[in-house]
Amino acid sequence: MSYRVVISIALLLFSWGAVAQSPAVTNGISYTRDIQPIFTEKCVACHACYDSACQLNLGSGEGAARGASKIPVYDGDRSQAAAPTRLFYDAFGKRAWQQKGFYSVLDAQGSQAALMARMLELGHKAPMQPNAKLPEDIVLGLNRENTCAMPAEFDAYAGSHPKEGMPLAVTGLTDQQYQTLQRWLASGAPIDEQGLAPSAKEALEVVQWENLLNAPGARQSLVGRWLFEHWFLAHIYFKDGEPGHFFQWVRSRTPSGQPIDLINTRRPNDDPGTQIYYRLWPVQGVIVHKTHITYPLSAAKMARIKSLFYNGNWQVNALPGYGPERRANPFTTFEAIPAQARYQFMLDNAEYFVRTFIRGPVCRGQIATDVIRDNFWALFQAPEHDLYITDPNYRGQATPLLAMPGQNDDVGSVLSLWHDYRDKRNAYEALRRDSYADLRPPSWSSLWAGNDNALLSIFRHFDSASVTKGLIGDVPQTIWLFDFPLLERTYYQLAVNFDVFGNVSHQAQTRLYFDLIRNGAEQNFLRLMPANSRDDYLDDWYQSSGKFKMWLDYESIDNDTPTALKLDPKDPKRDFAMQLLTRYGELNANPDPINRCDGAYCSRPNIDPDLQDAEQALSRLTSRPAAGLKVIDQLPEATMLRVETASGQRVVYSLLRNRAHSNVAFLIGESLRYEPGLDTLTIFPGVMSSYPNFMFNIPAEQVPAFVDAMENAKDAGSFERIVDRWGVRRSHPQFWQYFHDLSRYIHETDPVEEGVLDMNRYQNL
Repeated sequence: MSYRVVISIALLLFSWGAVAQSPAVTNGISYTRDIQPIFTEKCVACHACYDSACQLNLGSGEGAARGASKIPVYDGDRSQAAAPTRLFYDAFGKRAWQQKGFYSVLDAQGSQAALMARMLELGHKAPMQPNAKLPEDIVLGLNRENTCAMPAEFDAYAGSHPKEGMPLAVTGLTDQQYQTLQRWLASGAPIDEQGLAPSAKEALEVVQWENLLNAPGARQSLVGRWLFEHWFLAHIYFKDGEPGHFFQWVRSRTPSGQPIDLINTRRPNDDPGTQIYYRLWPVQGVIVHKTHITYPLSAAKMARIKSLFYNGNWQVNALPGYGPERRANPFTTFEAIPAQARYQFMLDNAEYFVRTFIRGPVCRGQIATDVIRDNFWALFQAPEHDLYITDPNYRGQATPLLAMPGQNDDVGSVLSLWHDYRDKRNAYEALRRDSYADLRPPSWSSLWAGNDNALLSIFRHFDSASVTKGLIGDVPQTIWLFDFPLLERTYYQLAVNFDVFGNVSHQAQTRLYFDLIRNGAEQNFLRLMPANSRDDYLDDWYQSSGKFKMWLDYESIDNDTPTALKLDPKDPKRDFAMQLLTRYGELNANPDPINRCDGAYCSRPNIDPDLQDAEQALSRLTSRPAAGLKVIDQLPEATMLRVETASGQRVVYSLLRNRAHSNVAFLIGESLRYEPGLDTLTIFPGVMSSYPNFMFNIPAEQVPAFVDAMENAKDAGSFERIVDRWGVRRSHPQFWQYFHDLSRYIHETDPVEEGVLDMNRYQNL
């Protein structure tokens, strides 16, 4: 190791505040040792991310000291963009946050105790009946209108909401936890939290990666910028790093070896206004699952990046600037970088990129999710069959048409901007349709099959969604096929360019364009189907009002050019899916016998026989329409089943409700397009939502009885008896044990993905 690298590591460790300090202990209580663990167990599940009630984020000392705000992050009606309030990003320290409108929940107010102390006392005085349904007058979920009472308003709040202290509508603190928090608050709520620091080995890797992204030269600078824009949401971890250590890419005014001087622009591709350096800093605070989009870095990854981007003789004549036009079209901004390198880089970690715009840190995503169906599969076009990669003439024609809206947020121009970008997109779709019609018909080689990122399953849970490797569930109604222009546009439109603090114009343009992206992914897939079946599939996907939308906004499909795939004409989509599973079985990360029974066997092989029997029984609930399985009408979107054997082994299954729609082509009125009689269930091992809506705890030997009861539940009363027997209500004495066991299960099955789950959507069944 060189002397220069050693010095860099030392400076790096110092700049991250890694100097050891003994915690400040008051009355024997340490925030780090005693307080944050209580917040993590009983508070973070509701108080994290942008949708924290009153923006009170209790995942760190910084968030607790910041306090609360009456200004909501999610406001679909605001005409002016709001000032961003990203923790660890837009301000630091209590005083700076109070200048942005936050107020303390920790400070005593004269003779009055701190607001948090009073809220906790209100909750502790009103314990709930064990595992009973909560009173209907306690509004829960995203429809709750948070009062965000300031200290002077607490008495009025308590008078109006005597049963709504903290933690809200859930089994509360133990007596010991309550007393610890009250003693801490009474002593002035001192915070001794130290920032997470990397190990010496991690610091060495940080220096190496920062050197790569900050390497001198025009070509290196352009690649560094492109990589940063594609990594800014990632929770980076190193292959041999410390468990629980994650890092995030930021832009700094200072180079490696100096303390980071953060450039906190609204978007990662806004003009920084100064010379920048790409830096890795540790992710601070409690890791929560909904914002935890992981990405591994290693020596092999660095070699891959160097191979993709630094081989060849391509040159950069002039570095692009910043601004709305550069944000709108990354294809022109980065056109000097070989398109093949950009696409292959995204394919290598396709699950990460789809997660950034399907799951993502926005935390309340109905503006995007109501444009997608409740379950579908995603596939990717092979680079060697992507005209944008292989044909420079086609690329030159297509690039100007790939610009995306949302950069101009003038409310009065929404319709004109939408029509302009819609027309550009449709011109691109016409170019693509006609150009691909001149090629050889698509075959199996048209699909990318490079690694297990090639086959993905997406499940929507109303205003959130999840992405999982492998093809899970029964054959879905729609399948998406991404090529490079579609994958990159989706990422930029929904991740890089989307501003959660933006106004109604920005959000509407984003939503409307994503509708076109979904339609483009569907059209790409239809080219694989027999030509004479395509119109029928399109009619099925766009029923009723969807036909008007097809006429109004979408480019017509190619229903003439044949496919080279040999598919059963009676049901070509299902035959395609079955052949896909056979051909690419080695890439299918999650084989699914529960939802796609192979003969009489509907369980995974090589597991505990009691669990095999349980899965065999659970399979009776899958892939059946709600018209014949009435209990589906009673179920929320994402239910967790905790199944425990007599030997103490337990497995968590996700029971997902797939809502059927006549179409998903409009911004409003989604419930008018529900087709509840066609809803189905998918059951699969694992925690497939960051936001559990409910949980059942079922001994393995009782699973057949549970399934019998579900099959025979014809109304709300019979379903409530199921909840009484096996349900874990918010008031259950062991609620938190079972709830956090979901995170422990993630740790046991895929430890890098572990994070605290969100209970804002946990229902009162």
